Amino acid sequence: MPLELSFTAQDVAGTRFAISPLWEVVASVRVLKDPSGVNRPWAERVRRRLADVDWRLLADLVPMPTISLVCFLSPPPPTALPDLELELAGLPASEPDVREQLDTWTHGRRTPRIQALYDDPAHGLARLAEEIRAYWSAAIEPYWPRIRNLCEGDLLYRAKALARGGVRGMLADLDGNVSWKGERLLLDHRFCQGTRALDGRGLLLVPSVFAWPRIFSITAPPFQPTLRYPPRGIATLWEHREIDPPRALAAVLGRTRARLLAALDQPASTRELAGRTGLSEPGASQHLTALRRAGLCSAHRTGRYVLYARTAVAEALLAGDAHP
Repeated sequence: MPLELSFTAQDVAGTRFAISPLWEVVASVRVLKDPSGVNRPWAERVRRRLADVDWRLLADLVPMPTISLVCFLSPPPPTALPDLELELAGLPASEPDVREQLDTWTHGRRTPRIQALYDDPAHGLARLAEEIRAYWSAAIEPYWPRIRNLCEGDLLYRAKALARGGVRGMLADLDGNVSWKGERLLLDHRFCQGTRALDGRGLLLVPSVFAWPRIFSITAPPFQPTLRYPPRGIATLWEHREIDPPRALAAVLGRTRARLLAALDQPASTRELAGRTGLSEPGASQHLTALRRAGLCSAHRTGRYVLYARTAVAEALLAGDAHP
């Protein structure tokens, strides 16, 4: 029996979308613990970089199998497009609820790090926030423009589906684990069932790369009911694609720098990029410095590694049509 969410007209009016960097951190921990499926290439790339990062408390809070998660770990985002720091700013507000949530979630069986969080929630939440920041820097931030673009593309598709078929048509097309029946949305959960009324709070829909292949939901007050689902196009997200830069872009940047920018379809080191493009390492470094100063790529140091990644501006330029 699936989990059923019952809608009223007020719930339909209150349905909205958001993207959550904090949730992607939490969901990606599952992928690292079970690196299979479409996100496995990402897990293989980042695992060695996380060797220099302490994320043990975060790992303890995302067990396998992931039957449920404590709500304070990743509440629904407060705005449609928050950054990580905005979401982390909400962690201290959950301090009064930490012990109650851990009691329900752990049934008294806690790792030493979770016990320390239980004994001193304020200090534990501060430690958790620092672990999340370090993990984000090493594992998510270099890939964030690509992840965000995919999720924003899904939101655009949903807006068009809403225009074509209304809320019912948009929700029925959401995911293979989601279907519409009468006035209810049916969620095919592995561990959760029953009927929940949205009670006029509406539904928050959050596309999530690292939720794949599952869906995740929150229905307990005081949060807005939330459904996290894999976005369209995720199967090709981590594929390495040889991209010829648009001619107009090459004319402005020079063909070498445009090719180097195109080669950054995955975050990479100077050595990796030199190998891909046939440049020397000093030559690649010089061009990357120029691209970074122009705001077209960013540099992310994680322990011994420095990775370069395209910015959202560069992604938009490369996605444009090439004209002679």
